[in-house]
Amino acid sequence: MTTFIFDVLKDLKNQSTNLSELTFVLPSKRAGLFLKHQLYKVNEQTAFAPSIISIEEFTEELSQLKTISNTELLFEFYDVYNVMTEDKEKDSFEIFSKWAQILLQDFNEIDRYLIPQQKIFTYLSAIQDLKHWSLEEPKTDFVKNYLLFWNQLYNYYLHFTKQLLNKKMGYQGLVYREAVENLEAYIQNNSKKQHIFLGFNALNTSEETIIQELLQNDLAKIYWDIDASFMNNGRHDAALFTRDYKFKWHYYKNNPFNWVTNNYSKEKSVSVYGIPKNIGQAKHIGFILDNLKKEKNNLNSTAVVLGDESLLMPILNSLPENIDALNITMGFPLKSIPLATLFEQLFHIHKKASHTFYFKDVVTIISHPFIRPLFYVNDIDYASKMIDTIHENNLIYISPERLKSLSNTNVKLIDFLFSNWNTIDSTLKNCSELILTIKNALDKNKASNLLSLEYLFRFNVLFNELSLLNSKYNHIKTIQTLHNVYKELLSSETLDFQGEPLQGLQIMGMLESRALDFETVIISSVNEGILPSGKSNNSFIPYDVKLENTLPTYKEKDAVYTYHFYRLLQRAKNIHILYNTEADVLTGGEKSRFITQLELEGIHKINHQIITPYVPIIENVLNTVSKSNDVIEKLIKLAEKGFSPSSLTNYIRNPIDFYNQKILGIQEYEDAEETVAANTLGTVVHNTLEDFYKPLIGSYLSVELVSKLKSHITETVINHFKKIYKEGDITKGKNLIIFEIAKRYVSNFLDLEIEDLKVGNTIKIVAIEANKTVLINIPELHFTVNLKGKVDRVDEYNGITRIIDYKTGNVQQNQVEIINWEDITTDFDSYSKSFQILSYAYMMQLSGDIELPVEAGIMSFKNLNSGFLKFAKKDKSGNGAKKEFLITQDTLDAFHEELKKLIIEICNPTIDFIEKEI
Repeated sequence: MTTFIFDVLKDLKNQSTNLSELTFVLPSKRAGLFLKHQLYKVNEQTAFAPSIISIEEFTEELSQLKTISNTELLFEFYDVYNVMTEDKEKDSFEIFSKWAQILLQDFNEIDRYLIPQQKIFTYLSAIQDLKHWSLEEPKTDFVKNYLLFWNQLYNYYLHFTKQLLNKKMGYQGLVYREAVENLEAYIQNNSKKQHIFLGFNALNTSEETIIQELLQNDLAKIYWDIDASFMNNGRHDAALFTRDYKFKWHYYKNNPFNWVTNNYSKEKSVSVYGIPKNIGQAKHIGFILDNLKKEKNNLNSTAVVLGDESLLMPILNSLPENIDALNITMGFPLKSIPLATLFEQLFHIHKKASHTFYFKDVVTIISHPFIRPLFYVNDIDYASKMIDTIHENNLIYISPERLKSLSNTNVKLIDFLFSNWNTIDSTLKNCSELILTIKNALDKNKASNLLSLEYLFRFNVLFNELSLLNSKYNHIKTIQTLHNVYKELLSSETLDFQGEPLQGLQIMGMLESRALDFETVIISSVNEGILPSGKSNNSFIPYDVKLENTLPTYKEKDAVYTYHFYRLLQRAKNIHILYNTEADVLTGGEKSRFITQLELEGIHKINHQIITPYVPIIENVLNTVSKSNDVIEKLIKLAEKGFSPSSLTNYIRNPIDFYNQKILGIQEYEDAEETVAANTLGTVVHNTLEDFYKPLIGSYLSVELVSKLKSHITETVINHFKKIYKEGDITKGKNLIIFEIAKRYVSNFLDLEIEDLKVGNTIKIVAIEANKTVLINIPELHFTVNLKGKVDRVDEYNGITRIIDYKTGNVQQNQVEIINWEDITTDFDSYSKSFQILSYAYMMQLSGDIELPVEAGIMSFKNLNSGFLKFAKKDKSGNGAKKEFLITQDTLDAFHEELKKLIIEICNPTIDFIEKEI
C-alpha cells in the first residue's frame, strides 16, 4: 500500500522538483512527521530537508501574530469589557466568562470566513430589536440592557481586536484575517518560494483566499486526496468541499486538479461490530489487535482511531501484552490524573469561607494517595491517628487548629491544606507549596516515582500559569472564579505519551488521522452524536444568518466528519468499525449514518456482527472455612474466656460472621456518627437507667423514690451522651430529636414503674447490670467452657423474680415465645431474643443468684404499652395454645441441651464454618 504523502512526494520528484527548496504546508504537525519520514524513499541522495509546517504556523508567519490560549483571550476580552461597560452594568468575571466563550467562538468564525464585521453585528442587533418589541414603549430595564448588549457587540469586537493587534497576538480567526491582509506583501517578498499544500479538505475563506492567491502567482501547488466514488456522487458529503473548489476556483479553469483517485473501490475487508457499552468496545479492540498480532507478527501500518477520545484509558488497559511498539498521538487529559482529584477536593471545601470543615471532606483529603504519605513521621501514621480520633470523638465539623493538634509535627502541611485560602494569592501559594512538599517526599525514592513527579510538574506549570494570569490581569476575585479558570485550563491540558511515532500500533483521535494512511484501521464509537457529532448551536449567530453569510453550520461540520471517516477507508485494506449498541445518557445506541451509508453503497461486502460479552455462569458458592488446628486453639481460648449470648446468636445468624469477628478479630468499620446511631441511643438509655437504679439495689421502690428520679433525666442523659457520643453535636437537627427521644424513653419507663406501684404492686431491685461468667458442664468437650454476659436488671415483682433485658427497639410478645426447643438454635429471626433472655436466666441460676421458678423477658421502649414481655413456652394442643410463662428447672434443662449442642457444633473440628444465605 502506498500512502497519499508518498504519492505526492513521488509526483514532485517525477517533475524534477528540488524537494529541499519547498515549503510543505499540512493540516497538522502529525502529518508533517510522517512526510519527513517518507522523504528518504524518494530521495536518491543525501539532501537537506524541506520546510514542513502546519497551516496554523504558516498563517502565524503571514500575520506576524502569536496565537494565544482561550483562557488568556478571556482575560484580555474582560479588560476591554471593563473599559466599555459602566460599573453598575458589569458582570463579574465568572458570569462574563460563560457568555464570552461563545462570543469569542463567533468572533473566530467571522474572521476566519472574512465576513464584514460591522454588517453582521448590525444585522444581529436589528434582529434582536425586532424580537423584543422595538415599537413597544416604555421598554423595561431588562429589555433595554439586553438590546444594549447586542448593540455593543461590534464595539466589543473593534476594541478587543485592536488591543490584541497592538500586543501582536490574536485568536485563530484574527490571525487568519491578518494573514490575508499581509498576503500581498508576503508574495512580493517571497516571489521564488514554492509552497506545497496537501491533505486539506474543508477550507475556511481565509485559507481559500491564501491558497488561491499563491496558486495564481505560481507560488504553490495543492494536492487533494479525494476518491472518484465520492467526487462523482453529487450527494456524497465526503467530497462536498472538494467538488466546490474544483468547479469554483478560477485556477482550475487552466490547471489540472490533483488528485481524484480510485482507491476506495478496491477490494477491502470491512467488519462492523455492534457492542454494548464503551468497555465492551475497548475489550473487543484488544481482541482484534491480539489476532492481528498473531497473523502479521507486527502492527505496523495499523491504527486505532477513537471516535470518542474518552475510550483511551479503557483501550490502553485492554491492549494485548505482546504489543511491543506503540504510539499514542493524543495526550492523557490532566483532569483524569489522580492528582486532579486532590485539588478538586481542596477547591470544593474552600469555595465557601468557613472556619471548620466537614469530617468526610477532611478524611478524603488526608487519605489521598499523594497526601497520606506526608503524614508518616518516624514510622508513625498520623493520618490514621487523625482519622481514628475524628471517628471516635464524632468530630463532624473540624477546625484547622484541632487538626494541627492531632497531626503532631505536620503543622505546615495542615496550613497548606486547610488554612489561608481566603485570598487568591494565598490560595495559589498554598497549591504551589503543597506541590513542592509532595515533590520533596517523592524525591526520596525518585526512581519509583517518575510518573508521579511528571504529574506534579504538569500541575506546577498549570498553577504557575494561573499565578501569571492573576498577576497580569487581576480579574480573579473569588475562589469560585479561580476554580472555574483552573477547570478551564485543566480541561485543555494533557500529559503527552512517549512512544514510537513511526513504528508499531498507532492510537489517535479522528483529527490526528488527517493526510495519514494505514493498511488496517480500527474505528471506535461510530455512533450518531459522535461520528458525526450532530447538531449543536453554541453560537449567538442564528442558523439563517449563518446561511446568508456562508458561515459553516452543522451540515458542513457533519461533512467534515464524513470526509475524515471515508478518507481513513480509502487506502485501507482491513477495516474494523465498532459502535455502541446501548443508550448511554445522550449518546450511543444508534449506529452512525456512516455505517448505513456503507451498507447502501453496495461497493463493499460488509460483515456485520453483534458482539455480546462473555458472561460466565458463576455459581453462588457459599463461603466455607474449615477448622484448622489454629482455629481450634482460638476456639478453646474463646470458650475459656466465655461465649456471650450475642456471639452465639451471631453464629446462629451466620457462622461466617462469627468466624470473622471472634476468630479473625475483624470488627465492623466504625465511621463518625453524623446522626446518633441506634446502638448509641440504646447505650445512653441503658446507662441512664443504671445510674438511677444501681443505688437502689436491695431496696423496694416507692412512688416518691421513682418520681424524684424524673427530675434528673435531662442532666443524666446529657452526661451519657457526652461520654458516648463525645464531641458530637446533639443541640440541633436529627440529633436533637434523638436526644429528646432518649429522655422520653427514660421518662416513659419511670412512668410505667410509678403506675405499677400506684396500683399496689411491689418491686424490689435485686441486681442492675450484673456481669456474670459461669462454667457450663459439657462432658463431650475436653476443655473449659464458660458463658458470660451482662444482665440489665433483676427484680422481685410481687415476690416473683424477674430477669429483664432492655431493648430500645420494637419487640412484640410473639418474639419471646417458642414452641419447639430445637428451633431456638437454628432460627435467628424468630428466636434470637428468646435465646438471649434464657441465657441470662441460665447464668443467674448457675451462679446461685436466683431461685426457680422465675420470669424472664424484655422491656421494649418502643412498645412500653405492652409492659413486661415475658418469655413463654407454648404447647399447642387441641384448638388453643397453652403458654407457660414461669421458667422452671425443666425449662433451663431443655435450654441447656440446646445450648450444649450449639457449643459442641461450634467447637467440633469436623464441622466447617459455612456461610448462610441471607
